[in-house]
Amino acid sequence: MPLVAVLDACVLIPAALRDVLLRAHEAALYRAHWSEHILDEVERNLAEVFVGPTRAAALVQRLRAVFPDALVPIERYEPLISEMTNQRKDRHVLAAAVAANAAVVVTRNLRDFPDEALSPYGIRAQSPDAFLLDLFLRHPAAMAAIVQSQASDLKNPPATVERVLDTLTVDAPRFVASLRAAYQR
Repeated sequence: MPLVAVLDACVLIPAALRDVLLRAHEAALYRAHWSEHILDEVERNLAEVFVGPTRAAALVQRLRAVFPDALVPIERYEPLISEMTNQRKDRHVLAAAVAANAAVVVTRNLRDFPDEALSPYGIRAQSPDAFLLDLFLRHPAAMAAIVQSQASDLKNPPATVERVLDTLTVDAPRFVASLRAAYQR
């Protein structure tokens, strides 16, 4: 059974990071999940800061359409929110992880998910860097192929693997360094 992870909104907002995470899910290297609350947060932040409301809504709609099994039903996680003891604003994320039987919450906000709040559920929080590095260590060829396909699919403007890696360095520097070291030409 593959690793199950809930992706917090903060890792679904940066385009390159979202792309590599979703491609790894599509390659069955893990199973990605999120909630209505998480998608609402993604849409709100994308609309306010990055791409405007129309493009943000279209992106979230595409996530719903392309990854229907990733959505944790609201009736499964919402009743659990009040039981969670992590940072109040992120209790919905942990509740979704519990409802999805996830082993990992992938987030930039590690301090919002202290071990004492996670351990009763057998869940750990990982940065996107640690999560992608773990995937790379388990599946090096697959993760390299994912980044190569990510680069080749970018057409406007065209991208190279190096450009994708440079962009990913912001969120996943150890993953990028390990990938570069393993596949130096």
